[in-house]
Amino acid sequence: MKLLTLEEWCERAYENKRPTLQTLQRWARNGNLYPAPEKHGKEYRVREDTIYIKPNSMTLSKKILKAQNSEAARTAFMEKVINDTAANKI
Repeated sequence: MKLLTLEEWCERAYENKRPTLQTLQRWARNGNLYPAPEKHGKEYRVREDTIYIKPNSMTLSKKILKAQNSEAARTAFMEKVINDTAANKI
């Protein structure tokens, strides 16, 4: 998946009243973006499907589940099943 700069992500995520670069960087540092941004040199990079979250929000898990791709979740589950059964056979 392609990684975007915070500015590129902001242009796609917000039509008007876009947050400033400083606000976006603060969100990245404080864990308000999911999935978590990666720092490449001096700038943060995020996935295209990144969402803004409030870490202490009661609806956080619903937002995360909605943002996750069902195919990726299914693949992760199958890997866990395969790895657990292989570990139990040893």
